[in-house]
Amino acid sequence: MRILLVEDEKYIARALAEVLKKNHYAVDMVFSGSDGLAYASTGIYDLVILDIMLPDLDGLSVLRRLRAEGIATPIILLTARSATDEKIQGLDAGADDYLPKPFHSDELLARIRALSRRAAGIVTRGSLEFGDLSLMPQALTLTHHGRQEQLSVKAAQLLELLMANAGTIVAKETVLRKLWGYDTDAGGNHVEAHVSLLRKTLAHLGSTVSIRTVRGMGYTLLDAVEKDATARRATRPGNEGRPGNGGRLGNEGRSGKEGRPGNEGRPGNEGRPGNEGRPGNEGRPA
Repeated sequence: MRILLVEDEKYIARALAEVLKKNHYAVDMVFSGSDGLAYASTGIYDLVILDIMLPDLDGLSVLRRLRAEGIATPIILLTARSATDEKIQGLDAGADDYLPKPFHSDELLARIRALSRRAAGIVTRGSLEFGDLSLMPQALTLTHHGRQEQLSVKAAQLLELLMANAGTIVAKETVLRKLWGYDTDAGGNHVEAHVSLLRKTLAHLGSTVSIRTVRGMGYTLLDAVEKDATARRATRPGNEGRPGNGGRLGNEGRSGKEGRPGNEGRPGNEGRPGNEGRPGNEGRPA
């Protein structure tokens, strides 16, 4: 999970970033409202922590512009304890939560977990599931049929990204920015190396889940069990394969009046010897 932290007080920003990194979050820091707007507008972040009191562009203005641009990333506002009006304005402008200063880091972490569960559609367990796998991103644990594997931070972030976007292709550039951020020297080879290591982990666990490379586009998760089930459903005879009205012999296939010998097929008066065929008075001796 990649978080953007927008806080002008650098010592607070660095302390918060350290706490977040210790809890296995990837963090980018900026110290002004204009930089916060530029970074958040990319849409690559899973969460934005946004201070209201910022130089050159205040947090509420950043928030309003982001929502006006259609950026739906969850945002936690950091506010002054007594600034009730700011809290109301922030929530009305589209903030997802707020946290008054000063606050305990554990409370911030709890609010981040709550928002991330909501965003991922996870109600209680804080896990992501796909196929026969269950991932606990914050604990860095991957479970397969009761067997648990400890992952590296990057492996957990990569699998979390793929699981959260299951059914779609995640571009290599997106993986690079989500896992390493903008200010990095990492390149495509770093992504390929971590994908390769994660594939080995899945194979080691004996999972039916695999990572498919879509050439020129990116990566997506596949579940062999679901793939086989889909294939069987596709080849199972349906109405078009079962004899229905089109496949059954109906009136046109059954012998009906036109197929059964009727009057025209049975010997009738014209086929039976009648008066003209039997000896009548003219044929009997008088």
